[in-house]
Amino acid sequence: MNTKIEKVELFKVPPRWLFLKITTQSGIVGWGEPLVEGKADTVCAAVKEMTSFLIGRDAHSIEDIWQTLYRGGFYRGGPILMSAISGIDQALWDIKGKVLGVPVYELLGGAVRDRMKIYGWIGGDRSDELVKGAAARMEQGFQAVKMNACAEMEWIDSPGKISKAVKAIESVRNAIGYDRGLGIDFHGRVHKGLAKQFMRELDYLKPMFIEEPVLSENIEAFSVLANYTSAPIATGERLFSRWDFKRLFEQGVVDIIQPDLSHAGGISEVKKIAAMAEAYDVALAPHCPLGPISLAAALQVDFNCINAIIQESSIGIHYNEGADLLDYLANPEVFSIKEGYIERPVLPGLGIEVDENKVRNMASKGHDWKNPVWRNADGSITEW
Repeated sequence: MNTKIEKVELFKVPPRWLFLKITTQSGIVGWGEPLVEGKADTVCAAVKEMTSFLIGRDAHSIEDIWQTLYRGGFYRGGPILMSAISGIDQALWDIKGKVLGVPVYELLGGAVRDRMKIYGWIGGDRSDELVKGAAARMEQGFQAVKMNACAEMEWIDSPGKISKAVKAIESVRNAIGYDRGLGIDFHGRVHKGLAKQFMRELDYLKPMFIEEPVLSENIEAFSVLANYTSAPIATGERLFSRWDFKRLFEQGVVDIIQPDLSHAGGISEVKKIAAMAEAYDVALAPHCPLGPISLAAALQVDFNCINAIIQESSIGIHYNEGADLLDYLANPEVFSIKEGYIERPVLPGLGIEVDENKVRNMASKGHDWKNPVWRNADGSITEW
């Protein structure tokens, strides 16, 4: 079978995603999802620039292609270049699994579990909206949810604003009980001085984890913030390689890492990051507010990594306007949620069947998604 790469195609599809299709000379197809949310055109351009390194190469040479794309351009790392590499890497693993007739996790060494715990997002600005959202997630089969801790916050904000945010989170905790998981995402919106107070106020709610209590570029602050909570601290969605995560591991205070399979170098790199995390006794919970290909890639890693504890999903997330994750699959049942888990996929490659007709139709509509830009009451920019 001729596995040389013949064609690379890109599809910008609603609500905010970018899909990649790689076809070999013998007609085997692999799918990937290279994307930075709000920068789809930029990543698309990066993939196109990398295409000259792909055409005519054997799709089985995944590691060599990865190293070529990473090291061959001199400048490396960062969200754009690593996201471009991520989507390509996912598609190559998809091809390799299909050619050999096995799921990707088998090629990584086999599965370590039969099903994977998963959580869903809840959104809303008021307590009643949040409670309804949490109840809906429980009805859909989830046993764990995640929510944003707050809206915009000033560098140092009022105790009243923190209390209001805590009460909203408390309403969700009371609604779902303490036998279900509640992840609280600070989203990098809070700075160190305020995070100390905020994290201490939340401790009685027993969070499943506190995510991005400060931005990842302020890694040195994590050692301080760890003293203000008993909850596991999670971060990593804005780190893009094992070299970025190295500093985090060396600090020794983060409990859960959240690399994104569409940002952090794809399956090849996240598998290596996960192995590093295991050596530091750190858990893995891949970030994934994206589409079906990214989720499929994350699950392949989850089923192979012993330290994977839970998987994020964008099914029904509030960002998904105009299309949802399952809309692009010919086999949406592969992501069925039962008692808080997704069963181990058995189809070869990434384990999904992309509905190419749907992809092409929706690509004709495209999107121009941009994240909101927030400002404080004084007009100064603040973190979204």
